[in-house]
Amino acid sequence: MTTSPALLIAGHGTRDEGGADALRALVRLLAERHPEVPVAGGFFGVPDSPLPLSDAVDGLVGRGADRLAVIPLLTAPTGPVPEALPAVLARASERHPGLTHVCGAELGPHPKLLDVLERRLDQALGSGARKPADRARTTVLLVGHGTTDPYANAEVARAARLLWEGRGFAGVETAFVSQAAPDVPAGLDRCRALAATAGPGGPGRIVVLPYFLLPGGPVERLHMQAEGWAAAHPGTDVFGATVIGPEPEVADVIMERYRAAVAGEPPLGSAPCACRAAAEDARQAHGAAWQGASLTAGAGER
Repeated sequence: MTTSPALLIAGHGTRDEGGADALRALVRLLAERHPEVPVAGGFFGVPDSPLPLSDAVDGLVGRGADRLAVIPLLTAPTGPVPEALPAVLARASERHPGLTHVCGAELGPHPKLLDVLERRLDQALGSGARKPADRARTTVLLVGHGTTDPYANAEVARAARLLWEGRGFAGVETAFVSQAAPDVPAGLDRCRALAATAGPGGPGRIVVLPYFLLPGGPVERLHMQAEGWAAAHPGTDVFGATVIGPEPEVADVIMERYRAAVAGEPPLGSAPCACRAAAEDARQAHGAAWQGASLTAGAGER
């Protein structure tokens, strides 16, 4: 029996080896920073994942864990999925009698994640993001996964608003890779219209910013859609940012969620998995291969 509940990081639905490697890196980072807490991670929601959540559960049980604090590795709720997290955990409890769990909230839009997103924007723009005037002519397209659940999609819009507040960008628009409008091309159309009204700092430009924690298939589709739109609009400078990735800030937010789940733990084994981030997070906020390169050939000065 472990002293503290083990930490189980539950990623959603990827068959991508890059995403699995990023989750492994995040698990290693958490294990190094918090050796007192057994930690493992895996994916639910799709078959044939290279890192199944069930294997992560089995590994923690093999290390002596009989209590799990489960943190969904999501920036926003998933909406309806073929195989929901509670069902996966229920089967794990059947395989391991006596195993109990409590679930915490997903991660976003936490102020620390917004800080990483801002860093990804600056990295994409390179030296063209150093002055307030540079930001004032930059429009951001924050792209989420997309779902049929309007409440889940609204979380992406909330993150966009919080990213825009106090950071000096011309605007932050939203788009979705699938299942929700606007899609990426429509979102870029909206950004182009806004960029055309940029102030005296020079012509506007657009940064496509994935609102994803890990790489994977949806991010690749996002890149392809953005590249196709940029090729059809050679007069608009479009830059691509990378995903959030296994950063220390992500580890910090996971541990915050872990501690909150453990501190508010109801009778073990009886709690449904949370699917909403704490609204208070946002109130604390202040106010890929094409990273840093223009997607338009022969683009002018950024």
